[in-house]
Amino acid sequence: MMASHPGTDFTCKANGGNSSGRVPGSGRHQSESESELSPALKSLAGLCSRDAEERAAALDELSQAVLLCLGVDRPGSARLCKQTLLHLLRLSGSCPLREVRGKATELLRTAQDHGVEVPRALALGPSAFIHAKEMMKEGPDQDILVESFLSSGRVDHITMVMALHPAYLSCFLRTQHALLELDGPLPRHWRHYIALMAAARHHCSYLVQQHSAGFLEAGGEESWLSDLQHAPSKLRSLQTLNKLLAHRPWLITQQHIQELVYPGADPRWSLAELIHAVVLMAHAHALCSLVWGCGINPEPDHIGGYTFQPPSPGHFPRSPHSPAHEDGRQELVDGAMEVEVLMKRMVELQQQQEEEECTQEEMVTRFERERSESIPTARVRGTPPDLVLHLVEDPEFRYEDFAPRGEQAPPTMRAQDYSWEDHGYSLVNRLLPDMGQLLDEKFQVVSNLTYHRMAMHEGVDTHTLRKALWNYIHCLYGIRYDDYDYGGVNVLLERSLKVFVKTMACYPEQTTVRIYQAFWRHFRHSEKIHANLIVMEARLQAALLYTLRAITHYMR
Repeated sequence: MMASHPGTDFTCKANGGNSSGRVPGSGRHQSESESELSPALKSLAGLCSRDAEERAAALDELSQAVLLCLGVDRPGSARLCKQTLLHLLRLSGSCPLREVRGKATELLRTAQDHGVEVPRALALGPSAFIHAKEMMKEGPDQDILVESFLSSGRVDHITMVMALHPAYLSCFLRTQHALLELDGPLPRHWRHYIALMAAARHHCSYLVQQHSAGFLEAGGEESWLSDLQHAPSKLRSLQTLNKLLAHRPWLITQQHIQELVYPGADPRWSLAELIHAVVLMAHAHALCSLVWGCGINPEPDHIGGYTFQPPSPGHFPRSPHSPAHEDGRQELVDGAMEVEVLMKRMVELQQQQEEEECTQEEMVTRFERERSESIPTARVRGTPPDLVLHLVEDPEFRYEDFAPRGEQAPPTMRAQDYSWEDHGYSLVNRLLPDMGQLLDEKFQVVSNLTYHRMAMHEGVDTHTLRKALWNYIHCLYGIRYDDYDYGGVNVLLERSLKVFVKTMACYPEQTTVRIYQAFWRHFRHSEKIHANLIVMEARLQAALLYTLRAITHYMR
């Protein structure tokens, strides 16, 4: 989704393109002379043509260019740069066009036959939590995968997982494209830099690498990626807002906004620029929840996604989703709630809510009980990995329960006082045209998304379960709906599901396969991914509401 242009770095340098000039394991050295590099080829970009004949021609051109670089008529002169090899590796594994996938696989095999050490992917499939065969069995939508490839030149792992819900994926891709690529108040390379600053808060190497590639492609300076101090002070001034948005958005006040946009501020942000930056940061924070919550594997051309070493028998590479240890004391309920019991509870709850009317005092009591419930979350990952550590300021700042026991809790945000529908939507649309509409469509789609089934049962109305999930996440962020009975959350959300949801929404980098597997054990993976999408979007909306409220107060 955020790839560099597919045809910009196809060259015929020595295998691996390493700075020492040595071809790994071959004894041959590359010359840095420009005359030994072939001109950049357009064949990779041509593979994204919507015209089948143009794609076939580009595929033939790609094949000829690779064979030329391999020097098939000149034994011992094989030359392929690392980036070209990684492009081929990615195409061989994830391109939805069979002929492209097959040709890339064939070219890698040919390169290997000519003595070039070729990379191999370290992971099978897009998710460490879902076996590749199970993913294919549930049937990602192929049409939308082809469309994604033709539009951007790649199909990344996030897209593959979201393709299990094509209606949502379409909205997501439109929104992300508008945020990162379409006309707006912020330059393109700044947008990617803001997003990678946000992703670093949750230790998300996956998104940091995605946006680093987009940043460089958009003309960003490489030095900015090595240290925050190399970035302009205007970007660095977002750091306080970034960490609050990521971990404790209820602490954001109009004072934080004033410090950035006040006429005397140095450097000063316009309100339009700030709204763009806020949506970018909140989008990236929420997407981190999905990356960790679905166990998204590194891309085959990411650091940690490939190796040039041959596989050794019995060795399985460690996934970023498999931490070195897990706290054995972590409280996880063994066994998921039986599907039939959950369905029965949904029906009974609906009948009860229709027949009984709760007092407002009782509704508030149930909300407070839910908000202050102790849900254990084990800390299985400590400091951020080296890849992101230099992009994080104050790495120890993290989520704290909205209402810690024995402490004065900040005031609850009543949805009736400040809501997305009545307040946030119009403010975003006014300052960042069309973005409010795009976000609203995405919120609506994920909230209403249903296939009328639950595990092995068809014809099921899942509305009460979806609403309980959404409102529970907002409850964790201190947002209360006066007309919602929070007693339903306890009835429908078993403890292992609450552990997963709270970890994913509040400490996504602590999510593990154990937590993922513990809830809804009889449900399809696509249903668990649907739950992930609800968590992601509810978290996004909650963070936006607090920030937009602060901006509204500033503007008064």
